[in-house]
Amino acid sequence: QVHLVESGGGLVQAGGSLRLSCAASGNIFSINAMGWYRQAPGKQRELVAAITSFGSTNYADSVKGRFTIMSRDNAKNTIYLQMNSLKPEDTAVYYCHSTTWAPSLGYWGQGTQVTVSS
Repeated sequence: QVHLVESGGGLVQAGGSLRLSCAASGNIFSINAMGWYRQAPGKQRELVAAITSFGSTNYADSVKGRFTIMSRDNAKNTIYLQMNSLKPEDTAVYYCHSTTWAPSLGYWGQGTQVTVSS
């Protein structure tokens, strides 16, 4: 089992920056990939960015060039989401997610609120 804890959310003005952290514990060596999702009020949860154990990354089109997902080290127990040039439409609860090698299981963190004021 994998336990995820997010931190770093908050209130920021448009154009500002925030960095989210997600610390994984438990069976971290079973982790295949980790990522960030977000869910705004009245909207479906959507993928923001993801990183695999090999370091491959992918981003939602809406955040490309503004957000960067980073892994702390090869132990794979912490990832970060550096968010620059934030926009009001980035306002959402941001969730950390991980998937494991076989069996393929998914785990969610509790979420952290990001609010961008105009």
